[in-house]
Amino acid sequence: MAGLDDLPPLREVIAAHGLSARKALGQNFLLDLNLTAKIARAAGDLSGADVLEIGPGPGGLTRGLLAEGARHVVAVEKDPRCLPALHEIAAACPGRLTVVAGDALDLDLSDLLTPPVKIAANLPYNVGTELLVRWLTPPAWPPFWDSLTLMFQREVAERIVARPGSKAYGRLAILTQWRAEPRMVMELPPRAFTPPPKVSSAVVHLTRLAAPRFEADPAMLSKVVAAAFNQRRKMLRASLRGLAPDIEAHLKRAGLVPTARAEEIPLEGFCALARELSGTGKPED
Repeated sequence: MAGLDDLPPLREVIAAHGLSARKALGQNFLLDLNLTAKIARAAGDLSGADVLEIGPGPGGLTRGLLAEGARHVVAVEKDPRCLPALHEIAAACPGRLTVVAGDALDLDLSDLLTPPVKIAANLPYNVGTELLVRWLTPPAWPPFWDSLTLMFQREVAERIVARPGSKAYGRLAILTQWRAEPRMVMELPPRAFTPPPKVSSAVVHLTRLAAPRFEADPAMLSKVVAAAFNQRRKMLRASLRGLAPDIEAHLKRAGLVPTARAEEIPLEGFCALARELSGTGKPED
């Protein structure tokens, strides 16, 4: 029986199936199997895990995940043109690849995945951030996944790992770092893709935490952070005025300086303010 090593090069697969990348689907194909293997390795030990892949396209990363020993890969593809190429990979790895046709934003895939679950994907640029936010904001924590290894536009990747005081620091950094440990593990230039995008890309690996770093109500934290960064040039006492009439007193009780600006406040400070506004006070030591 043919195996992964017997599959044709991705350029031949694309030509055979007429898979020209479509801008409307956010498609930029990564054809270098050395690079896709490197991304798969960045996801860690896959031998005992199910892997969810979004937007596999012609299957470059899919091959890498399977070659690295993933127990089972569930690949979700919206573009029906790519399905025959993915089914060819499934035939080369009997029982290890499930191809799901559809939009990942509309699907509940939990029944197809057995823990531990890792998510690895060269995400379509037009839905990458939305998917990340969904995975970080489930109804209950911890979520169904153990880690995320995701490719984004470099600008988005920088926002995910940004630290206080930097221009990239904002809502995405706080949301991510509250519940996960993110690090940038790989950078890719436009020429690595077909067709080359106009921007550089980067792979970010996120390991979920068993519990959020600091106690806070998720809804209140989201409200505080959104208000602060929607007017990031303003002092907190002005940008957060709509949250409480006596916001300066709340800021001071949370240990924050009312004249500070959002980009100066660390994650712990936003969590402290969220607790203060929720009336829960300080967590126990």
